[in-house]
Amino acid sequence: MAHKISDECIACGACAAACPVSAISEGDGKYVVDADACIDCGACEGECPTGAITE
Repeated sequence: MAHKISDECIACGACAAACPVSAISEGDGKYVVDADACIDCGACEGECPTGAITE
């Protein structure tokens, strides 16, 4: 199951830089995860300063 980014996202981009498969991109006011591309590695979770990323 792909990770999800909640409304707590501050659009800093740290998660996108950490994603090894480029599954995270800037959306409308927050970043979004492409569920088809996400490999569920969790690299983005540890980089998020607000804890907005969950499984």
